[in-house]
Amino acid sequence: MSDRKVFTDSVTELPTQPGMTKSGLMVAQAKSDTRNETMELLFSLEMPDRDDLEKRIAEGEVLSADQLSQKYSPKRADVDALKSWLTEQGFTVVGESPGDTGIYAKATVGQIEQSLGVQMVKVTKQGITYTAAQNAPSLPVSVGAPVHAIIGLQPFRHAHKHMARKLLHGNRVTLDRHGLPSPNIANSPPYLVAEILHAYNANALGVTGAGQTIAILIDTFPNDHDITEFWKANGIAVDLTRIGKIKVGAGHLPAPEGEETLDVSWTSGIAPGAKIKIYATGSLQFVALDRALDQIIADASNDPSLRQLSISLGLGETFMGGPNGEVATQHQKFLRLAAMGVNVFVSSGDAGSNPNSDGQTPNGPLQAEYAASDTAVVGVGGTSLMLAPGNGAVAREDGWAGSGGGDSIFFSRPAWQTGKGVPIGSKRSVPDVSAAADPNEGAFLVLHGQPTGIGGTSWAAPVWAGFCALINEARQKAGLPPLSYLNPLIYPLNGTGCFRDVTAGSNGEFKATAGYDRITGLGAPDVKQLIAALTQAPAQASVAA
Repeated sequence: MSDRKVFTDSVTELPTQPGMTKSGLMVAQAKSDTRNETMELLFSLEMPDRDDLEKRIAEGEVLSADQLSQKYSPKRADVDALKSWLTEQGFTVVGESPGDTGIYAKATVGQIEQSLGVQMVKVTKQGITYTAAQNAPSLPVSVGAPVHAIIGLQPFRHAHKHMARKLLHGNRVTLDRHGLPSPNIANSPPYLVAEILHAYNANALGVTGAGQTIAILIDTFPNDHDITEFWKANGIAVDLTRIGKIKVGAGHLPAPEGEETLDVSWTSGIAPGAKIKIYATGSLQFVALDRALDQIIADASNDPSLRQLSISLGLGETFMGGPNGEVATQHQKFLRLAAMGVNVFVSSGDAGSNPNSDGQTPNGPLQAEYAASDTAVVGVGGTSLMLAPGNGAVAREDGWAGSGGGDSIFFSRPAWQTGKGVPIGSKRSVPDVSAAADPNEGAFLVLHGQPTGIGGTSWAAPVWAGFCALINEARQKAGLPPLSYLNPLIYPLNGTGCFRDVTAGSNGEFKATAGYDRITGLGAPDVKQLIAALTQAPAQASVAA
């Protein structure tokens, strides 16, 4: 194998003998007709000078797509050589990533086995059977040297939605003939948009997110009727012309099940003046998510209003494979987004400090979830929010037991992650910020025509994306450019009135404490004070080269 490069981190090694693994996977020999199945893979190429780009982002620089491509893209000759080799091997090239950072290609399982030196098996996980590589793939060094990962060979590894169970409290359980929630006990869960805006001092600020676009990455589209009924119930004057639907890839889209409805309802509720663009992947497999991220990167390159992205998905880091596989592939995409001034808000998880591989049950290893742990995104944790019945003031806000958080095994401590409460250590800690997430004090939602309550950090992430749109509109009104990457801007605000410090609650291993903690991050926002702090020039440094 000396003339071939092996991509160990692109897969999790599977046993050579059929049977059940310790992690609950059933591995079986593939049948002969499996060789005729088609799979789509992503060949991800290394970004040159990545450390330099990380430093520039941390210093608040914002670069254009052209500037990124000029300095931080692989050599075109390397890309062309890989494409030629894939074509010669019988692959069909079906797409490329922005900046020449990846090649999407399809081939039969038999061709993949022969060309990449893998043995394909059948893997059953949670009742679904996948065709997957048993061992690590390889490429000839002549074309594989600039490649750092081959994504898609183990589709049983995929992201999970961060949407906690729905609980009804007897309040707002029906819609009356005017489309209003009934009974309607004010400041009692499930909470309406106006109540959350008031709780985070985001109401009556003279901003609605006008001139901004919020992207949402998820697997399918919500029902239009559910969204319009949500707006009606909340008294929000928005119409469906503000919602854009982008289907990524050619696959079938699953039926709505709540996450997509939550994301669209609450981003548009918090920022009713913003446009919403839903990027529906049809699947939570990593190749599908990578394709969507590439589409968002391409769209943001041409649309200066697209400066916030909400993602309510994740997977425990220990289930992601090694650092040079899917994590490195998505990190390069998040770096490009951060460099362009697109702030990505990723929910930290709903299974506390020890998420399992299903993303919901808290009996896995101690770990943070990816992608919230990425150093180019804003990780969003969750709180339990209780409002005073009379005036809607915050009566209590604790760290939610389900809020994901911890220390990354992949990412070193970024220079900007400092301040009171930040744990001693050399690793990136999660989350960065938080907002309401506890389903017992949950969000109002209309799903399949019925009012319900719902929660999870999947609620907190789109709320924060909406807040970002409000801040960016305020900056625009002040004659300032959009925000640069948010984390280096907000960590210096640790301990100020911009954040309500959450000092009670536990997610298992970690407890909420004064200052930063691994349940709620810097705390819950005071949006009015955040806008005041972040509309002081300069909050970014655009560069000409």
